[in-house]
Order: sequence, then C-alpha cells, then structure tokens
Amino acid sequence: MPKKKKIPSIVKDIQNQVQHEVNYAYEKSISYSQLSMYTECPKKWSLQYKEGYKQFTSSIHTVFGTALHETLQKYLEVMYNESGAEADRLNTSEMLEENLREEYKVQYKKNKNQHFLKPEELREFYEDGIEIIREFAKNKSKYFSKRGWYLVGCEVPLMLKPSPTHTNLYFQGFLDVVLYNEKTNKFLIMDIKTSKSGWYKDQKKDELKQFQLILYKKFFAEQYNVSIDNIDIEFFIVKRKIYEHEDFTIRRIQQFQPPSGKIKLNKATQTLNKFITEVFDREGYKDIEHQPTPNKNCGWCPFHKTHLCSATY
Repeated sequence: MPKKKKIPSIVKDIQNQVQHEVNYAYEKSISYSQLSMYTECPKKWSLQYKEGYKQFTSSIHTVFGTALHETLQKYLEVMYNESGAEADRLNTSEMLEENLREEYKVQYKKNKNQHFLKPEELREFYEDGIEIIREFAKNKSKYFSKRGWYLVGCEVPLMLKPSPTHTNLYFQGFLDVVLYNEKTNKFLIMDIKTSKSGWYKDQKKDELKQFQLILYKKFFAEQYNVSIDNIDIEFFIVKRKIYEHEDFTIRRIQQFQPPSGKIKLNKATQTLNKFITEVFDREGYKDIEHQPTPNKNCGWCPFHKTHLCSATY
C-alpha cells in the first residue's frame, strides 16, 4: 500500500474550521441561487424566499445532477485520499443507480408523494451518466493530477457575512470540489455542471453564471484567510450527449475558466450588494413589494399565470 502524503497544515485548517450555524430567529442567509433568481426576477425571488410560497421545481435534470455530483465526488475522494486504482475499483455504475434512486425518493416526498418522472427518463439519464463516468475515469489524469495536489474537500462550506452593514446576514454556499497545490501554493475551486451538450459562447459569456464562481473565490479567500491571487476557478462541464464529428473527437468533459480579475470581481460584488440593499435592512427583509421582470423564462416559472403573479411575456 502506498504511503499517504502528509496533509499540508493550510488544508487541515480549512477542513477543521467550525462553521457558524444560522439562527433563523434573528438571522438570515442568502446564496448564489437567490442572487441569480432575484436578478432574473425580483418577484419570483420574493414569492419563494420572502413570502414562503415554496413550489416543487424538481425534474430529471435536478435529480440527475445531484446523483452524478455525488458519484464523481466520491470517486475523487477515494482517488486523492487512497489511490487512483482504488477509485477505479469502485462500482460507480451501482453507485450512480443508488444515488439516482435515493435522490428521486427525496424529491418524490417533496412532491407530496406524487411521481414526476417516467422510468424510461431515469434509464436514459442513467445510461448517459455511465458514459460520463467512464470517460471521467479513463482520462482522470488529464483533469486531476496528484503530483503536489491535495483534495481540500467536496462540498466545502462557505458561511460568512457578505456585508459590514448587515450584521445578521450570512452568505452560504458549498463548493463542489476544492484542490490545493503545495508546490505553487494555489487553490482551485471547481463547480461541476451537467449539460445536455456542453456550454457554447452565450453560456460562457453569461456574467451571472460567471458570478457564482467569482463570488465563491472572493468569499473563500475571506473565510479561510487565503490570498485571492492564489485562487483559480473552473467550471467542470459534463455532457450527457455527444455528436460524432468526422474531423475530431468530441469529449464529454469540457473545462471553462471564467475571467475573475478585479473588473469582474467588482461587477460580481456590486451585483450582490445591490441585491442585499434592495432586499434587506438591518432588521431583516424590507417591507416593500418586489415587482416582476417579464422575460423569456416566465413560462418555466412555477408562479407564472397564477394568482400570485400576473406578469405576461
């Protein structure tokens, strides 16, 4: 059995940090998903988070995304904490099937014990997932090196105050994968995205998408006392479908590192601060009515054409 590498103290410190537990009696929490929803439509955010109209929004995509995340994360944990060979011995097909089944059970209960997927849908996505995992494992050294690299963790928590003027407000997030390179003293924050056929120009240029990892970078630096210049970020995009091309091989895995310099960091911070100041005062939610922003996504909104929202697009 290979000798385990000594874990750097900076990695241990992050792993051992005790997280603040939000007391919702007098504290509030926000997340990137809240920021994204508010930016898209303040009314939708208000109905769901402020007024508490929780709507069931799960689908095969959310079930599959969670199950595949858990499977890939487990593979990485074994690869870095034990060995690549041990990771390859994992029965990932069985693991993915079990994760799909368990996640569907969770969402089924949230849907008042009503089925919302067809068995053939689950089967198709399961088979797509197997192909993703197969390529992931086959090419793991291309995407994940162990030379000088350590796994800080999967689902690494963020929990800190994003604004000095709102002392009862916390930003909460979980980082899919965080790695540390002892030789360069640099961290890599990765966010795994599932996609039908990958990200194209429009998706890569979407600043709101970019803001997720940019804010994670900012807050990871602040919470764990790491220089922001020593943090890289990357979207790790896995494709369910690939289309054969006679001139070159299409990969199921796509990597995208969004720009995250001072200009982008300032934009992301300003967008978050705008959200905070428009929604919260020092006591909690502001007593104002948020207006809808009709857009092309209205048709997918659970509040669309209900008594709760009369916006049309």
